[in-house]
Amino acid sequence: MTEAVALAINPGVTAQAAYAVWGTSLVLFLVVLAVVAVLLTLILKTVTQIEQVAGEIWIVGQGIANNTVHIPLLATTNRVVAQILAVAVKILGHARRIQAHAADCPGCPACVLSHRR
Repeated sequence: MTEAVALAINPGVTAQAAYAVWGTSLVLFLVVLAVVAVLLTLILKTVTQIEQVAGEIWIVGQGIANNTVHIPLLATTNRVVAQILAVAVKILGHARRIQAHAADCPGCPACVLSHRR
């Protein structure tokens, strides 16, 4: 920019003053640019850490989901166990009756063989 152009824009501004303002503006821009670059780098680093932790949480969550997917099957297991218990109680009752009969019957093998015929 020549001094004639600077004077034409604003007659009270000299070319030296215009260059000084321009230089100061350029330095200020570079400082702001550096601060923004540092802040963006810090944000990027934080985002990367958050993504890593979120990935780890996702993996743990999938493991928990895989472990809990079988919980509804426990209802079936409880029902089957209840049936097994009922049969076991009947078997125990029959075993006790056999034991009581064997204790009172001196000829128990003959008793057993006679029922087979």
